[in-house]
This record gives sequence, C-alpha cells and structure tokens, in this order.
Amino acid sequence: MKRIFTFIFLLAIAITAQAQMGGGGSTVVGRISGNVIDSLTKKPLDYATVTLYRSKGKVPLNGVLTDEKGNFKLNNVAPGNYKVTVTFIGYPTKTFDPIKTTPEKPDNNMGTVIVSPGANALKEVQVTGTQSVIENKIDKMVYNAEKDATVSGGNAGDVLRKVPMVAVDQDGNVSLRGSQNVKILINGRPSGAVASSVGDAMKMMPADQIKSVEVITSPSAKYDAEGTAGIINIITKKKDVSGVSGSISGGLGTRQNNGNANLNVNKNRLSVSGNFGGNLTWPQTSNINNYSTSLATGDVVNQQIGTTRTKRYAYVGSGNVAYDFNDKNSVSTGIRFNNTQFSTEGFTDNSGFRNYVQNNNTTTDFGGFDWNADYTRKFKKEGEELTFAGQWSYGKTNTDIDAFYNLPIFKNQQGGNNALNNEYTGQLDYALPINKVIKLEAGGKLISRKINSDYEIFGQGVDGNYVFDKEASNTYDYSQDVYSGYTVLSFQFKNSVGLQAGARVENTQIDGTSSNFVTALPPFSNSYTNFIPSFAISKTFKKSQTVKLSYSKRIQRPSLQFLNPFRNTSNLQYQTQGNPYLSPEISQSVELNYSTFIKSSVINASIYYRHTDDIIESFLTQPEYSYVDANGQTQTIQTNLTSYQNTGNNNSFGGSFFGQVIPVKNLTLRTSINLFSYKPTASSQFQDATTQENKTYLQYNIFGQGSYNLPKNLVIETFAIFNAPRRTLQGRYPSFNMWVISMSKQFMQKRAKIGVNVIDPFNEVKHFDSQVNNGTSLVNTNFALPFRSVGVNFSWSFGKMNFNANPQQKKKRGVNNDDLKSGGDNNGGTGNQ
Repeated sequence: MKRIFTFIFLLAIAITAQAQMGGGGSTVVGRISGNVIDSLTKKPLDYATVTLYRSKGKVPLNGVLTDEKGNFKLNNVAPGNYKVTVTFIGYPTKTFDPIKTTPEKPDNNMGTVIVSPGANALKEVQVTGTQSVIENKIDKMVYNAEKDATVSGGNAGDVLRKVPMVAVDQDGNVSLRGSQNVKILINGRPSGAVASSVGDAMKMMPADQIKSVEVITSPSAKYDAEGTAGIINIITKKKDVSGVSGSISGGLGTRQNNGNANLNVNKNRLSVSGNFGGNLTWPQTSNINNYSTSLATGDVVNQQIGTTRTKRYAYVGSGNVAYDFNDKNSVSTGIRFNNTQFSTEGFTDNSGFRNYVQNNNTTTDFGGFDWNADYTRKFKKEGEELTFAGQWSYGKTNTDIDAFYNLPIFKNQQGGNNALNNEYTGQLDYALPINKVIKLEAGGKLISRKINSDYEIFGQGVDGNYVFDKEASNTYDYSQDVYSGYTVLSFQFKNSVGLQAGARVENTQIDGTSSNFVTALPPFSNSYTNFIPSFAISKTFKKSQTVKLSYSKRIQRPSLQFLNPFRNTSNLQYQTQGNPYLSPEISQSVELNYSTFIKSSVINASIYYRHTDDIIESFLTQPEYSYVDANGQTQTIQTNLTSYQNTGNNNSFGGSFFGQVIPVKNLTLRTSINLFSYKPTASSQFQDATTQENKTYLQYNIFGQGSYNLPKNLVIETFAIFNAPRRTLQGRYPSFNMWVISMSKQFMQKRAKIGVNVIDPFNEVKHFDSQVNNGTSLVNTNFALPFRSVGVNFSWSFGKMNFNANPQQKKKRGVNNDDLKSGGDNNGGTGNQ
C-alpha cells in the first residue's frame, strides 16, 4: 500500500512540475464588473447579456446575465486587453474596447454602463424554453426528474421507476435491464447508505431532492468495474448560479409525508449549498404467508402466517463548499448525512414440526455520513487536468430484537446487532488532450473497507432471567481492499466518428474473521485480479442521428451479507447464511444503439447481448437443524436454509426502446420498453436442486406516460409501470406494477406549484407472490401491504439568479466507487440481521 501511495504522490509532483515549467505566464486572475441601466428610465436592466472577447476579437470567451439590480461580474479574467459587449432585446449592442486588466490591478470595475433603447424597441418579449424530460447523450441516458410533475411528493424509488431501462420492486430494490447488479451513485460518488441497504436508501431520499438520473449501460474503463448491469447516478438539485437561490417543497398523503429545502449561495469564486429533507410513513400493516410443500407427497411441510405493523421515518442532509482560487486551481468539500429508523411489531403463527406463535418487536436505527474533498489543477493546455479526490464513508447500525413464544420449550429472546462500516477512498485522475484528435485519460485508486458486526442474543432460562446465548451470537470482522488503475484513449475523427478504447486492472484483497463461542467458523481470505477492457465507436449522421457500438466487461463483488458465514437462526423454520468463498460475477456485453431527434420527437433503441459467469444467487436447501430448547433437550427439525452460491452462467439477449412524441399541441406521450431473455445454465453441483430445465424466459419492463397542458398552467399527467417477475435458477420473485394519476398547477410566475397525486386508485392492497423450487420442495411466499394512496404536494423556488453562461467550465468533482453487489433490503454493514 505504501508503494502505491508513494507512486501516486511522485506522479502528481512530476505532472504538476512539468505543467508549471511549461505553462509560463502569470497565474493571477481577476474580474470585470459593472452596472447596466436604461438611459431613459434610469432603472437597472436585469437579464441583459454581457459578453467578453479578446480586444478586437470575434470569438466569445465568457458571458453572464445581469442580476435584478443590473450588476454583472465576469470572473477568472487573466491580465490583458478585452472587449465587452452588452446586449438586450430591443436595445442596440453597446461595445467597450479595450477594457484592460493587469497583474498589478487584476480587477476592472466599469462602473455604470448606460444603454439606450433602439428606435424600434419591442413592447413585450417572452422567451420560453423547455428541457426534455429524457435526454440521450453519447455515453448515457438522462432523465430530468425536476421537469416531471408526477414525481413530486414521493421518494427516490418513485423517481427511478420512471427512468428508462430501470425497475424498482416493492422493497425499493433497483435493477437495470433486469439485473440488480447495478451500482448506484449520488452526485457521482458512492454512498454509505446505499451500500448498506439500497431499498432503505431509496426510501429515505425525497423525490424533490433529485434533479436528474443518469443511466450508463456500457461504462468505459475509467469507471470502477463493479456493477455488471451498469451505473445509475442520481444528481441532486444544486443550481450553478450567481446569487442566492433555493426552494422548499413537500407533500402530505395517506401513505407517506415528506419535505425538502435547499439553499444555494454563489458569490464570486465561492459556492456554498445546503440541503435537508425527510419523510415520515404512516404506520402500515402487512400480511405474510410462507408455506413449504413436498413435491413427492403434495403435503404442506410447514407454514407461517403473520401480521406486521411498521413505522418509519428518515432524513437526509448535505452541505458543500467550493472555491476557485483562480482559473487553474480549485478545491471543494462536502458532507452528506442520513438517518433512518423503522420499527416493526407483529406475530407469526407457525405450524409444521410444532405449532407455536412467535411475537416479534424490532427497532432498527441506521445512519452515517459521506465526507469528500478534492483538489483540481488545470494547466495551460486546454483540457489538461489533474484531480486528487478522497472520501470517507461511515455507517452505524443498531438493531434491538425481542422475540416471545407461547410454548415454554422455546427460549424468549432479547438482544440485537451493533455494526460499524468504514470505507476510505483515495483517487487520482489525469486528462491530457494530446491533439485535436486524441485524448488520454489515466488514473489510480484505492478503496479500503473495514466492517465490524457484533450480534448478541440473550435467551430466557427456566428461572426467568436472560442469559447470553453463545450459539445464537456472533462477532464478525471483515476487510476488503481494492487497488485499481486505468487508461483510456479517445479519438475524434473527421465525419463525426468517435472511438474510445480503454483498459483497467483491479486487484481485490479480502479477509474475514467470524467469532462464535460454539460453532468453529474458520477465518477466511481471498484475492483476485481482474483485467477490464472497454471499447466504443460512434458515428453521428445528419439530422441528429447517432449509431454507437460498444463492448464492456464488468465484475460484481459480493458484499458482506453474501459473505458472512454465520447462520442466522432467529426464525427456526426460515434461516439464512452467507458464503465467504464466493467468486465475483464476471459479465461481458456488446450493445448496438441508435438514437435520433426529429423536431420534438426522441427515439432511442438498442439491442444487446450479455454473458455472465459465476452468477451469484440465493439458493434454497432443506437440511436438518439441531438446537437445544429451553428445557435443555436437543431438538432436530428440517428447516429452509437460504444461502448464496455461484450457481452457473447465463446468456441474455435483449432490446430496449424509448420514444417521445407530441402528436398534437400540448399533448406529450412517452414510452420505455425493455425486453430480455433469461436462460441460466447451472453448475454441475447445483443441477439436482434446480427446476429450470434449460428453459428460456422472456423478461420485460414497460413504462408509459402521457401529459396534457391545459390553460392557466394546469397539467394533467398519468403513467403506468409493468414489470415481469424476476427469475433465478430456482424460481421467481414478485412482479411490480403501478398506475399513477396527477394534476398540478403553477402560479407566482411559475415559481410555485401545487399538485395532487393518486397512486393505484383501484388497489387498496397489493399482493406480491414468490415461488422457489429446489427439486424436492416448493416454497411459496405471499406478501400483502397497503398501497393505494392520495397525496397533495407543493413546491416554491425563490431568488433571482444570474445563470452561468459557460457551463463547460464546471468541474466534475469527487470519487466514484462503482462497487459491490448489494442485495435486497438487507443492511450490508450489519451482517447478522
């Protein structure tokens, strides 16, 4: 590790020294400012365009809009002679040349700039523009959530359900093109909350915090190799504007309530932003029915029927500070914190080897923070850039458990799980445009994860006192270090042809120790190195038509809940256990994509093939299990044990389509369809415990939406989602369908909005059915929970702002840990829950 850090440090010094030696010139920068007023009314002109050129030049260097007081500031201006023009609709352009700045006096205040209206001044001019809800870019699909009225009042899961190629199930688990092996980032960075539990992280984030969602199905070698299906990057709201701005939003509903507020302050070279939001779910009662049937006799072997009442609340906050010392050097730092608490109380009526009732009360509180900092150094050559970035993610989970039985032979239990998760990341990235055709990108990275889980259970003895249960308790320590480096070459040829080729190498080191006082669980270690190539070629034709062919290789490392070898027996009939000897999934995919824009219509279509080796799936067996009851007697039962295995490989052919059309004025229709095959081939040791018989299953995700603009800023929208059941080697898991109707109205010059959402008006309760067949038994699960809801939402934006006229200058900061296979709604940092 010391060698890697030494290498990165020396590389950074060498690059920086070379750039400073070759750069030459002064690094002092200043600003040009002034105040624009009307010559007749003497009132300030807001939203006038101020443009900066070289003296006598014709190519604009920078530009801004004046604020409500007519003020403007052009920042990061190097010493020299410039030309400044002021334009406004109905006014002739006014030019000032030369405007001088020097190293001794880098700032030039032009004072009051007086402009006169032209002879043919327009009486009234209204300029409007609409950003498409879906944008198809060369390397990703972008869903602009803030432009979609139907996402207000929900959470991140509700937003992702509307993103092309993405599906979200009833627990908030996210899949891309049918695979849950997807890496979710927030503002380009990993999140400790997402690593612990994808479902809970999506539920805790208010929809009103989200600006857009980026979907990358064929990442280049620059990205971490983790996530066989691709990357989903959630962008939160943060305006790149000068001045003070912000918004407040919220919603009240029959199922959940939420609120969100954000504030942005951009002053000269300093940018500060903050955000806070949360949600509260009304208590919900769900019902579950588990039963196992023998395939040989058709008899029900055991059954659990239960009811659970759940209460949940969560909040998320963030703060960021960025400062540009000059046009070459900038720093930024930010922190994002989160907390969720949910409590459940209920019972299960068990029948099978013994009839008994189990009452459970569980409270889980988990939270943490992600702190990041980075430094960016730009060089004299346009596009040459060096970035250092670091991040510390911290997570803590506390779970309290109470279990009581109506039969005295079972031990009543109390206890819980305390877990800590620390992740440290260091990253260096360097970009160099070699010439107009070739661009080089290279970098290195280290991710170090340290996880501790302390699971303690106390059983009630015959004297009524609770005694530490050695067999049911466990302490687990886990560490994972990932070392990686990459190189990417991009070529932009004539005739709008682009080519990108890259390679990445990742080395993974894993160590784990599980301490149980009764069961001897040996420590384990593992290491592996992966070579990850990537390739893409694209061609853009006239009329905005683009064709792209890409190849990518990805891996999926198992996270803690897949690896922890401790056997969780809190539910005697349905137990779970991890597998520390899992290998990572390896997938290779080829994709052909076509996109075009025809006036207001958007079409994006792709076909793809993906081959995956060493699939990681849950696997059901039914071994016998022996335990000591409250009377000290040994009991042996047949139980349902779910573990995780590398079950085999899969070949999948698929196609996706997205289209948007405006058939008549004010009506917009959008649809997204993803079809793909699932055809697993089991490894020899698992063939007897599977029932797929080499079948091919057609999977689908379908989304359709329509919106209509009525007079007086009224909008009516509706959308529907249809997903096929998720398949595994042993069975199927629930499908998810939903229908939403909404109406909203904008007022206060479109700064405020109020709306009403209705979710599934004809389904008060939704049922989710799954079925697992291990060759000897059929295990069915029916889960039902309240779903229909009606809600009112509102939003208000404030602040009159001066938008940055040169967004290309904005820097993409931070680390990107596209990492780890996370599963279900398990708390990945806890291990023993």
